[in-house]
Amino acid sequence: MSPAEPFPLYFPGDARRPFGSEAATRRFARVAQLEEGGRVLDLGCGPSEMGGVVLAQEFGCSVVVADSDESVLSLLRARVRSLALDGRVEVRRVDLSRPAFREGEFDAILCQGRVLMSLPDALSTLRPLLSRHGRLGVTYPVRVGRVTPRAVLEFWERRLGAPLLLPRELLLHLSQAGFEPEAVESLQDAELDALYRELEPHLLQVPAELATWLREEMALHRESGKATASYAFAVGRRREPGEKPPPARNRG
Repeated sequence: MSPAEPFPLYFPGDARRPFGSEAATRRFARVAQLEEGGRVLDLGCGPSEMGGVVLAQEFGCSVVVADSDESVLSLLRARVRSLALDGRVEVRRVDLSRPAFREGEFDAILCQGRVLMSLPDALSTLRPLLSRHGRLGVTYPVRVGRVTPRAVLEFWERRLGAPLLLPRELLLHLSQAGFEPEAVESLQDAELDALYRELEPHLLQVPAELATWLREEMALHRESGKATASYAFAVGRRREPGEKPPPARNRG
């Protein structure tokens, strides 16, 4: 097996991202029970970033939008100034693999549309930065449908350095890493088709070696004719050691 591509997985900075819509941000905010004054880290933001803006404008959150690319951050600083959000949105450059923040600093961390680290690394790195009962929202590839072609499974194992998970297995990993799983959603066929259709022109503008993995990913999707691998967005609440599980829901 060839080594996995270094994280974060390459994605053109100005292209549309999975779960990058304002509606997806609002869904996260509702699941995370964000309130005015809540402190949120929006990690791995893009130049057209709106997640942090939505959280600041509509939910009254204090947001740190962070990335490693200074050109992206310059555009974000200009947008924050134009919207007069300087006091509510802070733009900061960080090492995406080791973001330097205080333990318990954030009520929520949002990784929207970017796969910044392997799943185990993301959960272990970001959990300490959350306050008690803080929420984490992460994007990660999953397998969907009844049958996943071997070529798709092999591609993603090469890319991630680990087997491709089902959405329920993604939630299980959250649980094992000290989170109470609360929600998961994945892109459906039409959404994935639209994502790749809008992504393709951006790949023509970057060196071919940077786009190699994405081109293979898109080709495998189109060969199958439907989504057999997709992107999921999962939300988990930080669970404390010894915390009792939530009561079972009454289905009667």
